[in-house]
Amino acid sequence: MLADACGLTLLAMLALSATSIVMRYGFGTGHVGTEESLVWMLVLLTCLGFPLVAGGPLAMRIELFRPREGSTFQLVRDVIAEAIVWAASLTLLLSGVKAAMQVGGTSPLLGIGEWLRPAALAVGGGLALVIRLMTLVSQKVSWRYLAVVFLLASIPALTVAFGKPISTLPPSAAAACLIGVAIIVAAPLPHAFILAGHVALIFGSPLVEPALALSLLGGIGRYLLLAIPFFLLAGGLLIVSGLADDLVRFAASLVGRRKAGLGQTVLLTSVMFSGISGSSIANAAFSAKTFQRPLVANGYLPERAAAIIAATAVLDNIIPPSIAFFILATATNLPVGPLLIGGLVAGLFLAAALAIAIRLASGNVAPPPVDPLPRRTLAFRALPVFGLALLVVLGIRFGIVTPTEAAGMAALYTLGAVLLAQRSLGRALEAFRQSATEAASIVMLIGAASPLAFLIAVDGVAASAAVLARSLGDNPYMVMLAASLLLLVVGLVLDIGAAILLFAPILLPVALAVGIDRVNFGVILVVNLMIGGLTPPVGILVQVVSAATHLPAVRLFYAVLPYLLALLLALLCLSVAAVALPKIF
Repeated sequence: MLADACGLTLLAMLALSATSIVMRYGFGTGHVGTEESLVWMLVLLTCLGFPLVAGGPLAMRIELFRPREGSTFQLVRDVIAEAIVWAASLTLLLSGVKAAMQVGGTSPLLGIGEWLRPAALAVGGGLALVIRLMTLVSQKVSWRYLAVVFLLASIPALTVAFGKPISTLPPSAAAACLIGVAIIVAAPLPHAFILAGHVALIFGSPLVEPALALSLLGGIGRYLLLAIPFFLLAGGLLIVSGLADDLVRFAASLVGRRKAGLGQTVLLTSVMFSGISGSSIANAAFSAKTFQRPLVANGYLPERAAAIIAATAVLDNIIPPSIAFFILATATNLPVGPLLIGGLVAGLFLAAALAIAIRLASGNVAPPPVDPLPRRTLAFRALPVFGLALLVVLGIRFGIVTPTEAAGMAALYTLGAVLLAQRSLGRALEAFRQSATEAASIVMLIGAASPLAFLIAVDGVAASAAVLARSLGDNPYMVMLAASLLLLVVGLVLDIGAAILLFAPILLPVALAVGIDRVNFGVILVVNLMIGGLTPPVGILVQVVSAATHLPAVRLFYAVLPYLLALLLALLCLSVAAVALPKIF
């Protein structure tokens, strides 16, 4: 039911965005409240989707280690993780209610009460509690389990309500400790971030509960973030329309006859698919379904085939349109257009490095069967995909359309392709539902990071980072090396969105202080963190491919090493160039 509501909300957002685009570019006019309406609808989508996050594909649970099935340690870990989910949901409910009661006024453009936004947050938290309770009851857990979870989840709220502030830790450090505990017990990261802001209140955070809710809403309610659900939808509809299959066949016609041709086809498809989906997770899932069996049938070891799929999926969040760059622009106010062009340059360089690694590591694998259709025909059938990629990248770069409008046009384009191809309407609706719930998880994570960013500023973490930069001297190469090592370590345990939101605002001033171009550094930051998608213990891309192929993640982490080495060498070259050449990107 909630997934359907999220899908319908996304459909309404797309319809409103399409109307705005037609009015603006067709008639030179538009409604002044359109942008604010879309932002309010994004808040609604996020709040409706939040109850589905904990059990959804983008819960972003980090499995540092897998305890023995049925062990006491596993029971304790599961209880704490579930308690974090409940406590975060309770936090949204209570803070949303308090903010709704205190916020006054109406939206000047829409004429509706501002209290509705925190009220939506409270409804999302309340529904999340109900759904988690229903889930646990359906799993027939014991009443003792439920009682312990409820007791642990109530502690933060009761402590904030009746306790005195504890001064043993700075609020930002207390929040960081809670996030660390959440990572250890494999709790969903969006819930961990929400609860971390609430736990900071116990340690003297200047944000009171209503302000906590409003800060989170401020992080969610940004017009630029509308690009995320639209690009996710475009990637999903591209698969439904069949255009993705045409893209694969054309890529195979270009490189399939060469040594390791099918592996090179996976790489080239990822490069091309990157121009539409903007999501590495989407590409990893698509490529695993499309290529795993043909690769194995063509002589690749199963784990080697899956490793190629995971490694090439790195490119989707680097080659534009990249959701990672939209998150970075939101967190640091960097310009989106130059970041996307920088991502294109870096992505093509990484693709070249992967092409060499695939060729060297594939051994004597026979080329795949030749497609009976001529290359010219396959190129013609793939033209709609290339047109979409050019529309998005060039439209944003030259300021013809905003990133959000480009994302909306991409979603409309692929929806039109689905209708023209007369594909199953049910599959298209499923793409709306899945894209909406995945977007809710990402956007809620971004919103939950806003109170944490405020705490980082208040506690002087950024100033400490600047002191660290000065201790390294004025050598930009040393600063870039230190930042890269830090980001690679962060990428071991944090999702890329969370890492960007937490570390980009800290590291960017450090880079600027030693003369590194801000766009150059932003591109290197994203490349660093995307490589983290292949590294244990988290390796989200490896985990996605592992789930899709039913292969143990440990085997995939070992098989991906040649491609990981190639990416790290390419990163080193890009980092040196980013320092030496002020405007390389």
